[in-house]
Amino acid sequence: MSIVLDGYRPGALAGVLGLHMSYYAREWGFGLKFETKVASELAEFLTRMDPARDLFLTAWRGDALAGSISMDVSGGGPDGAHLRWFVVSDSERGSGLGKELMARAIEHADSVAAGPVWLTTFAGLEAARALYERHGFTLSSQSEDDQWQGGVREQLFRRPAPADASLESSQS
Repeated sequence: MSIVLDGYRPGALAGVLGLHMSYYAREWGFGLKFETKVASELAEFLTRMDPARDLFLTAWRGDALAGSISMDVSGGGPDGAHLRWFVVSDSERGSGLGKELMARAIEHADSVAAGPVWLTTFAGLEAARALYERHGFTLSSQSEDDQWQGGVREQLFRRPAPADASLESSQS
């Protein structure tokens, strides 16, 4: 059975939350603070998202959620679009699904926002960091802040606007 890419489906919010908790609770000891933060921020995003600008991309194998990624263009703020809720199920890690989701999210941001993109993560997620860096993100800052309450060092990655976006805006 092949992967099907989609947007929101009933149960997608719970599925994305479940994928996050399955991995982050097991591997990093994250608990209630992390779970409620992901749940509330994802619910807020889904209720306000603008389908013409924002992206909520899910990947399904049959009825099972295999991964997700979101691009919050409308609410990303002055620093550009905000890449969020990027997660791949244990069974799909190493399959190329993460690369596919990331490529689609970046393509979406470049076509809709044509500006910079940023994300927050934490030190120690080396496979994700390598994927971010392959897509033009660089580590902008690192701090002892721990919004996830898991004893980690928070990192901010930024990706500049595509070079052709600055050419388009200067010609307008």
